Amino acid sequence: MVEFLGSNLMKFLAYCILVCFVTVPLVEGRVRHYKWEMKYEFKSPDCYKKLAITLNGRSPGPSIIAQQGDTIIVELKNSLLTENAAIHWHGIRQIGTPWFDGTEGVTQCPILPGDTFVYKFVVDRPGTYLYHAHYGMQREAGLYGSIRVSLPDGESEPFSYDYDRSIILSDWYHTSTYEQAAGLSSIPFVWVGEPHSILIQGKGRFNCSTPGIEAGLCNATNPECTPYALTVIPRKTYRLRIGSLTSLSALSFEIEGHNMTVVEADGHYVEPFVVQNLFIYSGETYSVLIRADQDPSRNYWASAKVVSRNSNTPNGLAIFNYYPNHPRRNPPTVPPPGPRWNDTEPRFAQSIAIKSHQGYIHPPPQTSDRVIVMLNTQNRINGNVRWSINNVSFNLPHTPYLISLKHNLLHTFDQSPLPEGYDFANYDIYSIAKNVNATTSSGIYKLKFNTTVDIILQNANTMNLNNSETHPWHLHGHDFWVVGYGKGKFDKFKDPKNYNLVNPIMKNTVPVHPYGWTALRFRADNPGVWAFHCHIESHFFMGMGVVFEEGIEKLGSLPTSIMGCGDTKGLHRP
Repeated sequence: MVEFLGSNLMKFLAYCILVCFVTVPLVEGRVRHYKWEMKYEFKSPDCYKKLAITLNGRSPGPSIIAQQGDTIIVELKNSLLTENAAIHWHGIRQIGTPWFDGTEGVTQCPILPGDTFVYKFVVDRPGTYLYHAHYGMQREAGLYGSIRVSLPDGESEPFSYDYDRSIILSDWYHTSTYEQAAGLSSIPFVWVGEPHSILIQGKGRFNCSTPGIEAGLCNATNPECTPYALTVIPRKTYRLRIGSLTSLSALSFEIEGHNMTVVEADGHYVEPFVVQNLFIYSGETYSVLIRADQDPSRNYWASAKVVSRNSNTPNGLAIFNYYPNHPRRNPPTVPPPGPRWNDTEPRFAQSIAIKSHQGYIHPPPQTSDRVIVMLNTQNRINGNVRWSINNVSFNLPHTPYLISLKHNLLHTFDQSPLPEGYDFANYDIYSIAKNVNATTSSGIYKLKFNTTVDIILQNANTMNLNNSETHPWHLHGHDFWVVGYGKGKFDKFKDPKNYNLVNPIMKNTVPVHPYGWTALRFRADNPGVWAFHCHIESHFFMGMGVVFEEGIEKLGSLPTSIMGCGDTKGLHRP
């Protein structure tokens, strides 16, 4: 009898151990640990050899693949030797961990050469996200990757597919970020120019026969620049998660002969709609469903074309490879040319078409507590060309805002309030401003916690005649409702009456179209300090951004690992 009880007790204890230590963590979320080293390496992603920033030898870097509720720990060693660094987890709201947003100058001091910094955060929503450098202009040197967060086991999405794939689109320059930054901040101004190549999943093709290229720098037979091949099985449906991390370019992405059904944008389900080409702006992510339903005896082109700029950059090309065709077998057709670069109508129409999926609508607040109108303009400040918001160009301070505000180091940044609008009645958005002079500031917008804020982004003419650019704006720490788009000048009396407050999509990045406006609404409910900026590298570098502070008093002690620069020297402990 005792033996019987003993053996069954042992079985029961074994069962308990299995349940307690195996089953429960799967429900609560796993811990996923990554060790990454960033360093410069010579790479030839488009056949032209130049220095790129790699993560564990790769660009794009390793993908983070997780489930909703998982904790991500990234041990990041900076082996760049002569450069600081930081990585931003784009689209992850960092609820409760604002110090790990990875925005140098805003939420943390930079990671010094030779140092290791540990990021730790929870991926609290399923969806498609990104990570990338957020120090200087390092993102365009190749420091980026994808984050894929799936639903917990047993939960399903409002669409079905057989396979899941991720692709990052980017543009690529042969000039270094140092050369570009020097040109942008010099007098006379030197623009970065159009990219040399468009990369699809880190691969492109530059014409090595281009005159003036130094011998040995470009090798068209280098296997590094073999076009990316996405292999598919006939009659299967693929979820293709497409993210853009271009430094300048807006893109049109298409797969020859195949329709794409848009089902997700920035982690939120979209009421499905079909496109032949997807317009995507830097910082955006989309999931599209593609069925491999064409002639399986051949391969097809995937193409990414620059739009919204009169660019001479050739289209980025990849191969949509029908198994069992060889992945390097070129399609028998000419690659699709893509839409006209200056045709704004289909781009505007796609923006309007993106609505929340029925059954997954997060109803927006019907009114807002505060409205901030932001006029995006190009200006001159002491002879330098800059971008400004309401005639104020943004400068990052040496001490990160999060630390300054929590430790009451208010002398470290400008305390004067920033303008919340512009001369709406008299400003002509279609002409070069009569007075292009502006000022700089490191001031911030202080938001009352838990209030609803409307942001209206207004586009205007640059300092070039008949020119207005597309600006993708990204908000850290939040998703916002996109409540309206419009052409021309925003009318604060009429246009809010036409906002979509029924089924607006939520996003973290949104375009502002040429000579147009975009209206966003969000809740200031995430304690911290959050950047809001144009996602074009050179534009943010030139001052096109702002910072919001909300609920800072609700935060506990800050980790000392984020300190060590500016007025926080001596506070850092690894």
